[in-house]
Amino acid sequence: MFTGIVTDLATVADVAPGRDARRFRIVTTYDLTSIDMGASIACNGCCLTVVEKGPDWFAADASQETLNKTTLGSWKAGDKINLERPLRMGDELGGHMVLGHIDGVAEVRAVRDDTGSKRYTIVPPRELAKFVAAKGSVALDGVSLTVNEVDADSFGVNIIPHTQEVTTFGRLTPGSRVNMEIDSLARYVARLIQPIS
Repeated sequence: MFTGIVTDLATVADVAPGRDARRFRIVTTYDLTSIDMGASIACNGCCLTVVEKGPDWFAADASQETLNKTTLGSWKAGDKINLERPLRMGDELGGHMVLGHIDGVAEVRAVRDDTGSKRYTIVPPRELAKFVAAKGSVALDGVSLTVNEVDADSFGVNIIPHTQEVTTFGRLTPGSRVNMEIDSLARYVARLIQPIS
């Protein structure tokens, strides 16, 4: 479990293609001696397992399912990605409860200046739009964000300069694709009100 507060802007060092998966080697500022093999790390919001590590890097595998349902299938060497280590009991919950289970891929429609920050218009997959509410939470590329407004087929989020600097948001442009995880509360409310057939 995560909070959507990014703790490193890491770099994809290389991508090793496999038959049904890919192995990513990711260079990070994390102290790798404090990370066990098999540990979970959210990579652009997607919970991946550490399968190998070196002094300043770790490797994680992504299955074909993950490659198909997230932006990981388009990662290449040199790409910047957001990292977050899992929440520990007693840690500050600065964002919202994020599971690291990507629900779909959204697209940046527009980016505009908004009094010192930037306003991003995001187009979610159609089936996820109903889970987005004004002043609710959403995780985009692993970043916990508050939804400002919701339109018929899009929603807006505001990104302050600090977040632009320490996450991949400073590199996003119209047409960029981002991993989207809906708020788990919205998921369970929708399931509770859905008639059982």
